[in-house]
Amino acid sequence: MTRIGVLGGTFDPIHYGHLVIAEDARVYLHLEKVLFVPARQPPHKPEKTYSAFQHRVRMIELAIADNPYFALSLIEANRPGPSYTVDTMRQLQAELGPDVEFYFVMGMDSLVSILTWHKPAELLPLCRIVVAERAGYQVDLSALEAALPGLRQRLELIDTPELSISSTDLQRRVQHGLSIKYQVPPDVERYIYDHKLYLGEKAAARRDNQARQGTSC
Repeated sequence: MTRIGVLGGTFDPIHYGHLVIAEDARVYLHLEKVLFVPARQPPHKPEKTYSAFQHRVRMIELAIADNPYFALSLIEANRPGPSYTVDTMRQLQAELGPDVEFYFVMGMDSLVSILTWHKPAELLPLCRIVVAERAGYQVDLSALEAALPGLRQRLELIDTPELSISSTDLQRRVQHGLSIKYQVPPDVERYIYDHKLYLGEKAAARRDNQARQGTSC
């Protein structure tokens, strides 16, 4: 049985927290590869509040280029409607066949909110749930088990380094001209600045002006 990890999300932007979780899941659970699956239309976020799909895809490509065990999956690219995890896992199972065992990787914050997901009970037969434990988040597993019978048997808890990095905070830092170095891979950082991601028109104009002034000095 081939073991494949799946890490889904908006990845706006992808950062070292995502990469650490994926790598630890791969090592702890002996996964042959980890698929990064960007959501074309994140179901919990209003439209136009996240970057264009092609930008998020490119940042993933840059972030995982040096890891042969990581791969990008565009399985959600052309599917209409919200990008629901249960639909993605069904499609992956259909495409890759019954000889693959899937491990869906998430943070503890996602497990806390799993009951708000689309058809969470139907997700359990499709994959094992891998949860990176995170300080500050506590989950009542007994209550979750009552709501999702069989969850405990499908759950894998892994201990990963605590990296308090969030995509939302990275966006805020870029907007305010703060550094994001050492929080995202260098190529991702360069891509964000080159494409003026996370900047309003005024902030983008201000950054362009600062760049011109720096060039003329």
